[in-house]
Amino acid sequence: MEFNDDVALDTSQVQDMRGSGGGGVGSRVALGGGGLGIVGMILYFVLSQLGGLPQGSPISTRDVGQGQTVSNSDLSKECRTGKDANTNSDCALVAIINSIQGYWTDAFARSGSTYQAAPTNFFTGGVNTACGSATSDVGPFYCPGDQEIYIDLAFFKELQTRFGAQGGTFAEAYVIAHEYGHHVQTLLGTSDKVKRGTGPTSDAVRLELQADCYAGVWANHATSVPTSSGKPLIKSISQDDVNRALDVAARIGDDFIQENLGSGQVDESQFSHGSSKQRERWFTAGLNTGDPAQCDTFSARDLG
Repeated sequence: MEFNDDVALDTSQVQDMRGSGGGGVGSRVALGGGGLGIVGMILYFVLSQLGGLPQGSPISTRDVGQGQTVSNSDLSKECRTGKDANTNSDCALVAIINSIQGYWTDAFARSGSTYQAAPTNFFTGGVNTACGSATSDVGPFYCPGDQEIYIDLAFFKELQTRFGAQGGTFAEAYVIAHEYGHHVQTLLGTSDKVKRGTGPTSDAVRLELQADCYAGVWANHATSVPTSSGKPLIKSISQDDVNRALDVAARIGDDFIQENLGSGQVDESQFSHGSSKQRERWFTAGLNTGDPAQCDTFSARDLG
């Protein structure tokens, strides 16, 4: 994945809360059942949280400090153009977030509506949100209560060390684009219509697969999303990049998690995000068509 060197980055879309020591929004919500080890927390994240956290969800197992402040000073100094994105992983994420939101801004405008931008929050250790307080063990998540995305960037290393993913910038882009897919669902009112429950054809699975498809839709347009200069931020995406994103999609499928990081047995009745095959299929559907209308997982009889 390569960025155009001379295109400006907008760091205002990222709130960098790393190293500031806690959270300042919302109240702590404890995860019932006692503490879990790191693998257990990752499993909990994948099976319950990757795509979105309903307000008040139980996402924390320990207190998160107060008095957190937000400072973008370092990002604004380091991340000025696409050239910085090509050499600095933080800047690459800024560029990806800019591109994703640029696409959805245009897509909403074409349909006669207005896209409401959502910041992504980088944090370390723990953070308080309108959905409760979370530790880094939870992984990246979207909180509809404040319509913001949260991620401890150490998660991307966990994908490689715990899940065996290949990793890479575009693989990380897939994860971020998936979370923004949930923001789109919130803006469209889709999330409000979802019924609770699990299973291979449940609303929960359909919501997650649609977010995967939306991520693919953005990826289809990524090299043509214009910035204020008229030039896109992303210069190229290779087949290897796409393969790495599909590799991540496969490794966060419910069946892969249950078999490789859980009990070793696959129980479809507990599916909440979809199987590896389904997640790959719907990301690919969005990538191949570039059309959000092709992401109607709720009407699909066969999810793959």
